[in-house]
Amino acid sequence: MFASVTDAFVSMRAVDSAGGDRFVVVDAESFALHADSTEFLESMRIRGCSSNTTRAYAGRVALFVSWCRAQGMPWREVDYAGLSRFMTWVSRTPYSPTGQLRSSATVNQVMTSVVEFVRFGGVQGWVPPQVVERLSSRRHIGLVPGYDVGEDGQFSVVRGRSLRKAAAAPELRWLSLEQLMAVTGAAVNARDRLLVLLLAVTGIRIGEALGLRREDVHFLPSSASLGCAVEGAHVHIRRRMNANRALAKSRYPRWVPVPDDVIDVYAEYQAERGCRIDVDADTDFVFVNLYREPVAAGMRYSNVYRLFSEISERVGFPVRPHMLRHSAATHWIDQGAQRDAVQHLLGHVSAVSTERYVHPTAAAMRAAVEHTAATWRQP
Repeated sequence: MFASVTDAFVSMRAVDSAGGDRFVVVDAESFALHADSTEFLESMRIRGCSSNTTRAYAGRVALFVSWCRAQGMPWREVDYAGLSRFMTWVSRTPYSPTGQLRSSATVNQVMTSVVEFVRFGGVQGWVPPQVVERLSSRRHIGLVPGYDVGEDGQFSVVRGRSLRKAAAAPELRWLSLEQLMAVTGAAVNARDRLLVLLLAVTGIRIGEALGLRREDVHFLPSSASLGCAVEGAHVHIRRRMNANRALAKSRYPRWVPVPDDVIDVYAEYQAERGCRIDVDADTDFVFVNLYREPVAAGMRYSNVYRLFSEISERVGFPVRPHMLRHSAATHWIDQGAQRDAVQHLLGHVSAVSTERYVHPTAAAMRAAVEHTAATWRQP
């Protein structure tokens, strides 16, 4: 039966005086702030978490404090057993009137948010330290690619989350070169072709692309006149707050080389942009609205998802922005690029993160098997 405890508290987006996003949790009837939840969400904003991440955490924390109210229990008094019961409830309770249950991966995402909220409560002195201590367990790390346990093994023990369900790792899909060409060809204007091509050949995240400013684009052979020592065409990826809510995930700035193909399409886009936007328009974003209101405003995530839905229909297979990032990394490695170079291009702090993007091709796997089989056939 569909449970309605989620109606007790809800998450909402608020806009501050500077136009920035803030997420809060409020009582669904009185709209009174849930002070603890809102303080936690504000701490995430101050730490520089993306708007999308904070929004997701807000909804999950609202679900948790709603459940606590339904149990007649102040959330600050929850113990480890209570958190376990909450996880069971999240797993077994349909989240919609259609009766659909949450996947194990979704349950883990909810619990990650709730555990971070409880840990924050521990730091604030709201939650007993013995409860916080039980939220993780000591685990020994074996041979993990890219992970350094230290000369004396001092980093071989880590803290792993104890409240989580077993879940299969998500499949990371990537596109062949032929499919990438089809996707690029399915973009109907220069702006969309530039966006698709830039994602496909540089591997940058969609948030990084939407956050690009014209000052980040250095397409001359030398950018010394701009105070940049990087030679050749490239773009700079910088983390900053943007009016279109695009945010670079990595906190560390980096630059990414750009091939001539992108430069050619960029020139086409500039001509297209000049025909539709007044040269005096106050916009510095690279990717802006040209065909819908508000014209000249920076493109938002919703614009991109609509674009990729249309492209998917035209090419006949599903395409999402992050698949282009997966594809770029896969083809780089397949062509023999060094792993540390791929790690830097993708903006990964840890080499372990890069390993998820390694997808051996069918030809490479078949060649490996055939090579071994050939040695068996030798007399």
